[in-house]
Amino acid sequence: MANALKEVYEKTAEYEAFYTGGDIQWTTDGGHFLCQCDDVIKVIDVNTFCNILTIGDTLEERDGSDQIYTFKLSHDNQTVITAHKSGLIKLWDKETGKQVKVWRSGHKGAVAKLAFDSSDGNVASGGTDGNIRLWDITHYTCTSSLRGALGVFTVLKYHPDSSKQLVFGAADDTKIRSWDSKTGKDNLIYSGHFSKVTSLQFTSDSEYMISSGRDRVLILWKLGESKALRVIPVYESIETIILMPPSFKVPNFKKKLETEGIYVACAGEKGVVKIWNVLMSRLMFEQSNSLVSPATEEGGLAVTHLLYNEARNMLSVSTADHNIIIHDLETFTCVKQMIGFTDEILDIIFVGKDESHIIVATNSRDLKHYELGSMNCKLIKGHTDIVLALANFPTKPNVFVSSGKDNSVRIWVHDEQNEIKCFGVGVRHTGSVGSVFTSQTSNSFFASVSQDNCLKLWTVPVDQENNDQKMKSSHTELAHNMDINCVAISPNDKIIATGSQDKTAKLWTEDLSLLGILKGHRRGIWCVRFSSVDQVVLTSSADCTLKLWSIADLSCLKTFEGHESSVLKIEFLSKGQQIISSGADGLLKLWNIKNSECKMSLDNHDGKVWSLAVNKSESLIITGGSDSKLVTLKDVSMERRETLAKEREDLILQEQELVNLLHDKKLVKALKLALRMERPLHVLKIVNEVLKYGKDKLSETLKEINNTQKETLLRFATEWNTNNKNCHAAQFVFYILAPEIISGSLQVPSLASLVEGSLPYTERHFERLTNLLQDLNFISYTVNCMQPHAVKSVE
Repeated sequence: MANALKEVYEKTAEYEAFYTGGDIQWTTDGGHFLCQCDDVIKVIDVNTFCNILTIGDTLEERDGSDQIYTFKLSHDNQTVITAHKSGLIKLWDKETGKQVKVWRSGHKGAVAKLAFDSSDGNVASGGTDGNIRLWDITHYTCTSSLRGALGVFTVLKYHPDSSKQLVFGAADDTKIRSWDSKTGKDNLIYSGHFSKVTSLQFTSDSEYMISSGRDRVLILWKLGESKALRVIPVYESIETIILMPPSFKVPNFKKKLETEGIYVACAGEKGVVKIWNVLMSRLMFEQSNSLVSPATEEGGLAVTHLLYNEARNMLSVSTADHNIIIHDLETFTCVKQMIGFTDEILDIIFVGKDESHIIVATNSRDLKHYELGSMNCKLIKGHTDIVLALANFPTKPNVFVSSGKDNSVRIWVHDEQNEIKCFGVGVRHTGSVGSVFTSQTSNSFFASVSQDNCLKLWTVPVDQENNDQKMKSSHTELAHNMDINCVAISPNDKIIATGSQDKTAKLWTEDLSLLGILKGHRRGIWCVRFSSVDQVVLTSSADCTLKLWSIADLSCLKTFEGHESSVLKIEFLSKGQQIISSGADGLLKLWNIKNSECKMSLDNHDGKVWSLAVNKSESLIITGGSDSKLVTLKDVSMERRETLAKEREDLILQEQELVNLLHDKKLVKALKLALRMERPLHVLKIVNEVLKYGKDKLSETLKEINNTQKETLLRFATEWNTNNKNCHAAQFVFYILAPEIISGSLQVPSLASLVEGSLPYTERHFERLTNLLQDLNFISYTVNCMQPHAVKSVE
């Protein structure tokens, strides 16, 4: 219906952060990841991306002060151990998420690393004080304190062969130390690294170990010998290594018998997985299709963890951007991408003919391409700094534009295979490009605005097959004297609007001649939009208001007030009859333009709602903000109207049935129906009708109703008891139901409040009746006293 206004949007899905950095572990069966997320550990299903369990203190117990510093999952996947800011170590059941035990670590500082031994019966905790404490978790006792290291532990491991009884640790002094886990005595010191040791792995034959560090080398050690066997320069800071299984396949790599060796996969600064044969000091494989951007500064991090899962023969890469990328080891293709934490969501658009996908710009140089049904994600590379804005072409929904802090605009095409490639780049701006908007009637041009105070029009390249073609700017105008926050193009492509921090919005012609200035906001303008049906422009501002302007005479027609902070994003709905707005107060509001009424206010976000995407049919809205949440909202106005109509119809039928039952004197059925319909006056009428036949009849009648109905009746009786006229019926109900409550056969959860509400009125009624009885007795006595005198006078 064209004139049917939206009434309510309902949240149907929420996709929030599950990994905010720190430790991450993969269960042995490959089905779940355990990820550190703020003050808890979330267990994530690899197939559905659902958070199936949260391990950590409940929301009530959590105050943000007892942060989890590190955690470890036992080898049998049954137990999780966590170390906290408060100095506590907690043991949790991984299946139920319940806390099993808690004890003090005894370290002078925080615990930086934890490790289980191969039997899962002992745990080592390495602190920031340079000490390791060994714990017997069967009896929860400290068995040893291992000293000698200096600084914070970066690596802590038990040797996998329990017969060796060795614990290895490396701290800030860059030496790898080993201790006897039974006696607690020093065993051997392995010196070779000149910078922080980041990872340590042991070969399956228990003969060798391999270490990596920030000093850009891998070192092969023979256990029991303090001198390095091999030092392999890898020309990048390495954060994580894993030992490859004895037999494995990766593309373009065949192991020869004469080159059998120890194969180690490593990753770090460059964001690329490399496999080295450390016995031969040879690079055997280098990933060519990495989705991880290299670190922006030398010595920085791109990859933080590599995890290998034998059950699935898959390798997962955890990145500094909190993404988890799973590769099939044989083909090294990306199987899945999981976005653990998107940071701030800055913009969202729908793409594709059926709008089955969305593109999301987050606080990252990579765009995120989600499939809406499964929330499966792909990273899109191209920009060299944070992407700030997105816009798609209404006439060609598979083509869209992006802009970013790298001062560039890019145009992309989304093909039939759901692959996305960039076919045009524009680099004429000299500041961050904060907003883009596309032509509404063609796919030949788009507009961009920047911190350089310029408005530019760009011509879209005709050839979509060539990658990264240079785009030309057809028009440029110095539009404002402060940062320009937003741009919009009218539905007929004839007018362009810009909004700036200078508190004004300006209207421009196709060749960027100034048409007029909209003045009236008291703060900078965040968003501007044209109506699809009327000659009006809508603006939203940091002064917490929305304003509707006439294009003809540039006057302000209406001001909408209701947000408590900056209004960041606005869109017209219902053919220009309604507005949806999102603000820095975390609220989403739906407005009717005709009467300036706010129809709906939703509070789904904990911070600024930067982005708001509405699909063509307006049945779906997706919002994103500074809290890293993507919230999907569905228009349920029609369903709500149908439900209300059905409820109204049912009510009319029930009322008719009640009238019929009362007419036919079917009082028990009438009482049940009136209680179900929550009609206290009808119930009172029925109770009074029954009382005409005596209180025994009422007692019989009340036996026919169930406990839920009796509870409702008690509630009604408490209401009637407040009125002198109706207290008679109320007191009879109390009198009949009291024995059932006392015996316990009738459980009333709200009994205390009902009694509290009834007692004062009951006492007042009792006092009134007592006074009435006294008066009646006095009249009777007076009458009786007067009777003999009357008889005498007659004689």
